Amino acid sequence: MTKKISVQALQSETPLVFELSRAGRTGYDLPKYPPELQPTAALGNLARKKAPRLPEMSENQVVRHYTNLSVRNHHIDKDFYPLGSCTMKYNPKVNEQMASLPGFSALHPLQPAVTCQGALEVVYLLSRALAEISGLPAVTLQPCAGAQGELTALLMFRAYHIKHHGKPRRRVIIPDSAHGTNPASIVIAGYEVQELPSGSDGLVDLNALKNVLDDDVAALMITNPNTVGLFESRIAEITKMVHGVGGLVYMDGANLNALLGIARPGDMGFDACHINLHKTFSTPHGGGGPGSGPVAATSALEPFLPTPVVRENDGTYSWDWNRPDSIGHVHAFFGNFAMQVRALTYILSMGRDGLRQTSEAAILNANYLRVKLEGAYEVPYNTPCMHEVVLSGDRQKARGARTADIAKRLLDYGFHPPTVYFPLIVHEALMIEPTESETKETLDEFIDVMLKIDGEITANPQLLHDAPHTTPVRRLDEAAAARSLDIRYFKDR
Repeated sequence: MTKKISVQALQSETPLVFELSRAGRTGYDLPKYPPELQPTAALGNLARKKAPRLPEMSENQVVRHYTNLSVRNHHIDKDFYPLGSCTMKYNPKVNEQMASLPGFSALHPLQPAVTCQGALEVVYLLSRALAEISGLPAVTLQPCAGAQGELTALLMFRAYHIKHHGKPRRRVIIPDSAHGTNPASIVIAGYEVQELPSGSDGLVDLNALKNVLDDDVAALMITNPNTVGLFESRIAEITKMVHGVGGLVYMDGANLNALLGIARPGDMGFDACHINLHKTFSTPHGGGGPGSGPVAATSALEPFLPTPVVRENDGTYSWDWNRPDSIGHVHAFFGNFAMQVRALTYILSMGRDGLRQTSEAAILNANYLRVKLEGAYEVPYNTPCMHEVVLSGDRQKARGARTADIAKRLLDYGFHPPTVYFPLIVHEALMIEPTESETKETLDEFIDVMLKIDGEITANPQLLHDAPHTTPVRRLDEAAAARSLDIRYFKDR
């Protein structure tokens, strides 16, 4: 049974009004402090000359405004969110409870280590857990996103090459299916990007790799499973080839949700990988963060980890700042600590067997979608996939509707669209990642809608061109919105 949203019911809702401010209206007032205790007293010349121009509203107006916004947006607590490669899995509420404990939430990052031993133990235990999961013994939790994890590892690679080879080397190789952050991280780290074509099977072409390897290669960056949802079955040979010319190998950990308890990057020959806590370990994702992208690395790279790292000695935890080869700080203080609490809670609650079941269920769900949809949608690599399946909308495009139209039409049925037009090596790509946290009933509803949309294209492609029909905001000019972003509250500033 498919989900339907009543257009009449939606249109009858009270419209969302943004300008609710009225002069003199307040939610609550701060106490009237004596002049010498005023919060601004210590600011001196830095204090404001006049009060900020903030909206004046009652508390219930503010609460209602943001509640209305939340139900108009799609999010994982509302319904299915199959955004490929982003692993939009459910975030267990026990994680939030643990991160909200006063002993964690009320800490200050500058307080002495002796006063926050519990927090340091969290950092230490999570580091050890990620080391075991990845098969890489050295871990930093500082990076606040996967992309920053990439940059951190590349800077570590650079420091390693300078120390051991006397120069940083010049090039970093990436497959043509790489995530967009990979080339950006490479350039920011001071390297040149060398793109590697994929083979007809969607995997790394070993002959193409052999032809670009020399002593000027600093590293190979690769996602495994890759962005077309396939496991690089020749990965041990790939890492051996790169190591043969003195290069290092980095795994983009965006797809680690397919490997938990089944395979480890370190055992495949990787020298480092980042781990998205906000993808694999169920910490919140989207809305601008907060993300967390720890990096795990080999013992040979351990001296170059960002400063500081946590050490344990006879049950006492401390920050180790004495690291002469470290690349330095990459994030304010010690990373997004609340994300670390959430991730450790998830790992401890799942246990070794539970983490493996996570990946097995994610793989099963993705292959279930692949088999159920392959009759209507083209599957460019028709082989069992890992945790996500990539379809092509070429058949639908030939009948009058592009992948973007399919994505917009999905919104009318209450589903967030999958990732579209990525990976770039697949025409009209639809990249679907169901994750392990969705029921068979939800997957069947999604399958029914995808098949119904395919039928709608044959009957009336214009219906899709005009979609979405039931959302508070209709189809937008997304390119213009990105290029002409206006985030000012007051137009005269």
